[in-house]
Amino acid sequence: MTADTSYATVRRAGDEGAQAVLDVLTEAFMNDPLVRWLFPTAGDRGRLQRHYYRPLLAHPAAEAYLAGDREGASVWLTLAAGERALTENSFEPRVFGDSGLRLRALGEALDPRHPREPHLYLPCIGVLGGRQGAGFGSAMLRHRLERADADGVPAYLEASSARSRALYLRHGFADLGEPVRVADGPLLWPMWRQPAQEGDNR
Repeated sequence: MTADTSYATVRRAGDEGAQAVLDVLTEAFMNDPLVRWLFPTAGDRGRLQRHYYRPLLAHPAAEAYLAGDREGASVWLTLAAGERALTENSFEPRVFGDSGLRLRALGEALDPRHPREPHLYLPCIGVLGGRQGAGFGSAMLRHRLERADADGVPAYLEASSARSRALYLRHGFADLGEPVRVADGPLLWPMWRQPAQEGDNR
């Protein structure tokens, strides 16, 4: 499905678009504070990011989207009650090394905050550095959340920066409890969004 928004064209990325989604997310998050903490060695960061994103794309409930001319990408998961996006087995020590310990610690800290009811989960959405602030993130959020509203489905995510948190607040998300910090990592804000009702201006 392709949708034109006031900012950009958003389209579903099929199997042929999976590589483009990986490329965009890897570049978009290369200098993200959380990604730098998870994968501190710059030379390994891109490779490890791809190993992290691939299981998300392979999830049976995954929907991946591209925005503009491959300037933005997002991955959404429609999770059943109690279902998780990733498991500890996703972070094999032989692949992630010491970063696997950080990934597990992060997962353990966030798991109690992750809603147990059925919901739409946004594990990652990114825009290439030179195009951030141009509306691609809003376009991708609006595109998928409109359908969630129509279906009456709530949504959940973890904001990894104050800037992204502000964006999500503008799209109807609210903080779900206090921020989370693991060891010397950056703050993360669990956020929840109830589906908009007819006439609700978000």
